[in-house]
Amino acid sequence: MALAIIIMAAGKGTRMHSDLPKVLHYAHKRPLIEYVLDTSQALDPQKIVLIIGHQAQLVKAATARYNVSTALQEPQLGTGHAIMQAEAELRDFHGEVLILSGDAPLVNPLTLKRLINFHHTTKAVATVLTADMMDPTGYGRVIREPGSDSVLKIVEQKDATATELAVQEINSGIYVFDATILFEALQQITTNNAQKEYYLTDVFSICFQSGKHVCAFKTDNPNEIIGINTPEQLKEAERLMLEEKEL
Repeated sequence: MALAIIIMAAGKGTRMHSDLPKVLHYAHKRPLIEYVLDTSQALDPQKIVLIIGHQAQLVKAATARYNVSTALQEPQLGTGHAIMQAEAELRDFHGEVLILSGDAPLVNPLTLKRLINFHHTTKAVATVLTADMMDPTGYGRVIREPGSDSVLKIVEQKDATATELAVQEINSGIYVFDATILFEALQQITTNNAQKEYYLTDVFSICFQSGKHVCAFKTDNPNEIIGINTPEQLKEAERLMLEEKEL
């Protein structure tokens, strides 16, 4: 099955206290986005689409040595809106789409290969990479059908019931979709929410409503799905990278 990868790299990174695009902050002398691009290339995809926005030309220049297409998200109206921008680049693509974040440099190519293989074998239309977190505060929770790989619901923390908040399995923000299903569902999502944004997770709601098979694949290493939003998280990512090297 053909594979395309979309990397979300349009964000400002306001909490980094810098005007530099978040994905261009350095970890061990390399911009964050390079780690994600190296991981993407290791999967040998047919196409990589980089979603750029804040200081787009800077991100484009910094990634020029990679064989990627770019799509501009301007203005930035949420994660669903980011992925909509890739549709023109993938118009003739029929296969699977892996969605990654440009600010999550620790994800392992082997985990992603396992995720994609799992997506194949379960014949899911969408699969979410998850992890168990000791403290899941701030993350969306993945609610499974008891004792199965099937997902019933992905719920944001602010919308979760007390029972759902007790769930420690969290949504990493890394997904595999059937390309056709993804872009059809994106046409149906709205900005009818508090942030007035298009949420990518709303695609899952559309899949659930139409009875489509959605699965979850859990990594046993929660560290690899950490996204970087603050200078403190960047320092922690650097520490984890050093640990990985020493193993």
